[in-house]
Amino acid sequence: MINTPKIYKMRIEFTVSGRPDHKRIFNVLRNAVLGSGLAFEPAKINKNWPRLAYGPVLGYAQESLGEYADIYLTQPVSTQEARQALAQAAGNSLTIKRVERVPYALPSVSNLVAAACYWLEGDFKHLSPGPGLAEFINAPRAVAVITAPNGMTREEHIKPYVLACEQPQADKIVLTLQTVEGKSLKPEYVVAAWLGLTIMQGEEFTVENVKFIREGLYWRDTQGALHRI
Repeated sequence: MINTPKIYKMRIEFTVSGRPDHKRIFNVLRNAVLGSGLAFEPAKINKNWPRLAYGPVLGYAQESLGEYADIYLTQPVSTQEARQALAQAAGNSLTIKRVERVPYALPSVSNLVAAACYWLEGDFKHLSPGPGLAEFINAPRAVAVITAPNGMTREEHIKPYVLACEQPQADKIVLTLQTVEGKSLKPEYVVAAWLGLTIMQGEEFTVENVKFIREGLYWRDTQGALHRI
C-alpha cells in the first residue's frame, strides 16, 4: 500500500510592490515561499519549486488591492507562522494581507471566482459627455464589438456580465462583472464599448486615461449568493 502524504493548502491574499506584471508577481511569490522555510509540496514541472496556484492574473495595465494564491504544504503550520515566514522571506517586495487554511479539495481561486469588482477612475464627464455607463449597459443594444488580429469581428452582449454599476463620484465608477457560462468580460471592453472606441482583441488592450483597479473577487454558493474570497 502506498502512503500518500497529506497536503495542507494555505490561501494568501497579498500585494507586490512595483509594476503589476503577473509573471513578475508570480516570481516574487515563488521566491518568498522558497525562502520561507515552509515545507512545500514540489511543483510538477520543477521539483525545486513550490507548488502554487496563483490567479486569476490581472489584465494588462490593471492594478489591484490584493492578489491571491494557494500554497501547498506537506507539514501543518498555523496561519500566523505561515504569514510570518513568508513576510520575513519577502521583505519589502511582498505584503501579506491575509492567510487562511482552506480544505484541500476546495477549488483554487482562479477556478472559484464567479465575479470581480473593479474601481474605474477617470474624467468621465470629459471622456463621455453623453449617457452614463449604467445607462449604456441598460440600453436595448449594449454590445462590445471585438476585432481579432485577423480582422474578424464578434459581438459580445454586455448586460449578462454586469451585476452592478454605480458612480459614487464624478471621477469614479464601481463595476461588478460576473462570469457567464465560464466566460468573463474585461472591464476595459465594457468601457471601450461605452466610449465608442475600437476594441482590438489581445492581452495588451486598455483604455487610455482610465485607471482600472480590481477591488475584490467573489465566489457564488449553491443558493446563488456571492461571498468575498
